[in-house]
Amino acid sequence: MQFSDLEKSALQLNDLYEKLEVKRWGRAWSTTELALGFVGDVGDLAKLVQAHAGIRDIDDCHAKLGHELSDCLWSIMVLAGKCGIDLEAEFLRNTRELSEYVSGELDA
Repeated sequence: MQFSDLEKSALQLNDLYEKLEVKRWGRAWSTTELALGFVGDVGDLAKLVQAHAGIRDIDDCHAKLGHELSDCLWSIMVLAGKCGIDLEAEFLRNTRELSEYVSGELDA
């Protein structure tokens, strides 16, 4: 599966969520509300990482960790799409620049 396939899937799911939000609340979530939901998911992720490290007790931690990582990735992809960010290009650019920086620091 290509990155663009994942993005397409994330945005299709978001379209469904928006229809449900309109049905329930009369409007779809704004990007600000999506970002706040993401922050909540990151908090849940942090607790699951602690459980995975053995410093918090959460049943079925490994499966829940995978689920929460997926939720976070979905949020990032949807936010990038709504903000007009080519996430794949930005990720490749950013990792290339960081790799060059870290390699330079190691060589210094």
